[in-house]
Amino acid sequence: MDLQDQLKHLFPDHVSEDPSDDSKKTKNDIWLQDDPIVCKYEKRKGKPITILEGYTGATKDFKKLAKELKTKLSVGGSFKDDKIIIQGDYRDKIMQMLKEKGFNVKRVGG
Repeated sequence: MDLQDQLKHLFPDHVSEDPSDDSKKTKNDIWLQDDPIVCKYEKRKGKPITILEGYTGATKDFKKLAKELKTKLSVGGSFKDDKIIIQGDYRDKIMQMLKEKGFNVKRVGG
């Protein structure tokens, strides 16, 4: 008898909640939005950077997304003023990764 069976025996009227009911959450529990995330390219001090902005969810979800992008791309970056700044021009790879997660992405600048 496993734990679920024991709980059903102790609490027969309890209805278990299914955590997969959240339609706005992905596998990594990052909130998906309807508006697109803007993916921009800039040069600062002569070096290329990619900027992601326009996320309307929780800040901790956006930070989690920033960490995941930096890890997968093996690059540096930061999170400032509700923007993810990635060192280098990785717009195509980032847009592909975000689309696989279910985000709408808009490419701006070049």
